[in-house]
Amino acid sequence: MTDFPIDENAPRILIVEDEPKLGQLLIDYMRAASYAPTLITHGDQVLPYVRQTPPNLILLDLMLPGTDGLTLCREIRRFSEVPIVMVTAKIEEIDRLLGLEIGADDYICKPYSPREVVARVKTILRRCKRQQEPIPVGEESPLIIDEGRFQASWRDKLLDLTPAEFRLLKTLSHEPGKVFSREMLLNHLYDDYRVVTDRTIDSHIKNLRRKLEALDEEQSFIRAVYGVGYRWEADACRMA
Repeated sequence: MTDFPIDENAPRILIVEDEPKLGQLLIDYMRAASYAPTLITHGDQVLPYVRQTPPNLILLDLMLPGTDGLTLCREIRRFSEVPIVMVTAKIEEIDRLLGLEIGADDYICKPYSPREVVARVKTILRRCKRQQEPIPVGEESPLIIDEGRFQASWRDKLLDLTPAEFRLLKTLSHEPGKVFSREMLLNHLYDDYRVVTDRTIDSHIKNLRRKLEALDEEQSFIRAVYGVGYRWEADACRMA
């Protein structure tokens, strides 16, 4: 484990990468962007470090000696909401879905551009800072749901949603912070009581999240809670 301090007030970025050249490359780019990086090369060292020195963001490689990245992500989510960006050479869809279910905030696939990594880090940290800022008194919610027209908009931009996505958005955003299980969400999804699996929820959530983030990439909307379900993290909605 190697620390590379710059400024005591600089955002702390934990880089978990066992390939020395890639690790050093990320360190150089993070330092150039005025972040304070720490490099860990073995999975077994990650949890003790995160508990003792909480970082502002983690770049977490999937394949590591010792404890692997997916296991680490699961364990970190048990005690921390720190943003986690999974770095992986495995691009199969099942790996992406699994990462979302265990609470990863973003993905970067190898080979990657270090500039892209820095850009992703900046975006996520801006998003986190924005979420921590209080909403001015009297400010209207940026999310408006019009049940009569079966429409929803974010910051006056209309969302192109399917009926299932609209119902999910309405259910989640109506009670921000509440964790809904897949079974609870299924009960709000269809009116005809069709037989579907709970993985249907994952597919709809993925599409809904993609459409929302296309309108506002700096806002975190829906968080997967490991072993439980999903919760809405953005501002509460207003019914039209």
